[in-house]
Amino acid sequence: MVVGNGLIGKRFQAEYNGNDNYIILASGVSNSKSTRQEDYERELQLVSKYVNEYPGRALVYFSTCSIYDPGETASMYIRHKLAVEKIIASSHSPYHIFRISNVAGSTGNPNTILNFLFNCIENQIHFNLWKHAYRNLVDIDDVYRIIHTILDQKLFINQIVNIANPVNYAVSRIVSEIEQFCGKKGNYTLIDSGSNFEIDIALIRTILDSLNIAFPENYLSILLHKYYSRHA
Repeated sequence: MVVGNGLIGKRFQAEYNGNDNYIILASGVSNSKSTRQEDYERELQLVSKYVNEYPGRALVYFSTCSIYDPGETASMYIRHKLAVEKIIASSHSPYHIFRISNVAGSTGNPNTILNFLFNCIENQIHFNLWKHAYRNLVDIDDVYRIIHTILDQKLFINQIVNIANPVNYAVSRIVSEIEQFCGKKGNYTLIDSGSNFEIDIALIRTILDSLNIAFPENYLSILLHKYYSRHA
């Protein structure tokens, strides 16, 4: 069973929509900058519903690697994600909690980092560029293959697993790549802010190797050509 029709939910539907062994909870808060309490309350109610109604069925929840960002620890989004993780871990078994970095894919969500930056640069919309900020980008297809392998092989049950690229990219580099792809200069103001942080992916290293998932030097360019060529 798949709950949710966003980028992650759609990618899991073909394999898991008719699979009664799993509840794939992919209907979370789509904007990590939201300060609307009702956005978070909706997800809390959804999680409580499936935790209570399906005891014993494997629950898959998607959290975020932004938990490791020292600049985000006080945000409503991070506090909410940690609270939901705690609810699941303390009241349901079996479960899989996947903390995922910034997912790239075909989505109309304007709040993803690539969609936001691409839209601003393509349409010459002004934005603030944090000089010291880094982001971790991973293809939705890679995310799916990693998680499918974990579920299929029944690995890391009742654990939290990070799904991320081994490399963080400076946002300034992401902007430069998009500028080159679009053939346009971004309209931005440099802000002396931002940070870098480490994401531990030791648990999935063997899986990456077994699936031949690589993150080459031109990974950003690959993502842009894969998901944004229709706009070029």
